[in-house]
Amino acid sequence: MTAPTVNIGIVGAGLMGREIAVAIQRWPALIDHPVRAQVTAVCDINPDALDWFDQIPTVTTKTTDYADLLSDPSIDVVYIAVRHDLHEEMYIAAIRAGKGLLAEKPFGIDRSAAENILEAIRENPESFVRCSSEMPFFPGAQQVINTIRSGALGRLIEVRSSFLHSSDLDLDKGINWKRQTAFCGKAGVMNDLGLHALHVPLRMGWNPKSVFSTLQNLVPTRPGPDGVHVECDTFDNAVLTTDVHLPDGQQFPLTVETKRISPGDKNTWEIRAIGLEGGVFYSTKNPKQVSTFAVVDLPGIGREQVWQHSDSGSQSVWPTVTGGIFESGFSDSILQMWAAFLAERAGLLGDKFGCVTPEEAMQTHRIYDAALESHVTRSEVHVAD
Repeated sequence: MTAPTVNIGIVGAGLMGREIAVAIQRWPALIDHPVRAQVTAVCDINPDALDWFDQIPTVTTKTTDYADLLSDPSIDVVYIAVRHDLHEEMYIAAIRAGKGLLAEKPFGIDRSAAENILEAIRENPESFVRCSSEMPFFPGAQQVINTIRSGALGRLIEVRSSFLHSSDLDLDKGINWKRQTAFCGKAGVMNDLGLHALHVPLRMGWNPKSVFSTLQNLVPTRPGPDGVHVECDTFDNAVLTTDVHLPDGQQFPLTVETKRISPGDKNTWEIRAIGLEGGVFYSTKNPKQVSTFAVVDLPGIGREQVWQHSDSGSQSVWPTVTGGIFESGFSDSILQMWAAFLAERAGLLGDKFGCVTPEEAMQTHRIYDAALESHVTRSEVHVAD
């Protein structure tokens, strides 16, 4: 039976819009996926940004008004990558139009916006909605996730999850919307990067009960369009020390780091989990390498604590034609995220790892609110239920 075709419209022709379009072009690399996907439409308020999509042969619609995509019955799913302050309006419009939606983080500029989006989902259940977070779809990340799920680590001692880059290390870099609260939100870097670092912890059931935060605004001004410095009023770096309680009585610290100024890191996603019986570590800085910790018997030495390293192959959530021994990259992780999203939309994901749910995205805002309060009070703050 021929798989049904899903037509995708992209709103926001910037970096991620182009990345998505390129990744979807490789859809035939997926083996036995229940749908076929193609990008057929793109929208951006800047007409010049649309020209790049002329090289995507399936794109037949280019527009500067996103309402054109939402009113087009041929478009099944929209991906929306716009400023955070525009999320609420555009996401709710897409949901009410009955479109499937892969939304960008932070799923609304703040908790109130996220609550309004969730209400729209409840009122329009025909719209299948998830939030974009591609890093956990690297094969090495999936290996770590599967190891954690297996229980091989035993009782957890601690977990650290991070998203780190250094794009703002250049102090002469001009101001943009991500560095202004009015457009990015009070949570700053947490809004921008936090969901990436919280996707796996929340999916594992590691829901923080309380937060103690260290938030830094390291560069308080940046050059404006005319070269004159203007206020840069968002947090650049955030380190959250959280307290996790599991139903079986386990309790452990989960450290969540999101940094725009992390010297030496270009765009690094990491997770490290240590238990009484083992540990795992993965970083996209070395995308093939997965590290596992164990206590082993070494000949002539005896019992030793050892970090062992192995290479992950190309296979992630959905099988591909790529040989298992080959390497995987960022575009592959995007393709895997979309494969998971559209399979789940079709009701055929099974027990495979999936995209961020609206409820999980909502929970990140509760965590950010607690972190903001902790920053002000310099105390541990309970995460709202």
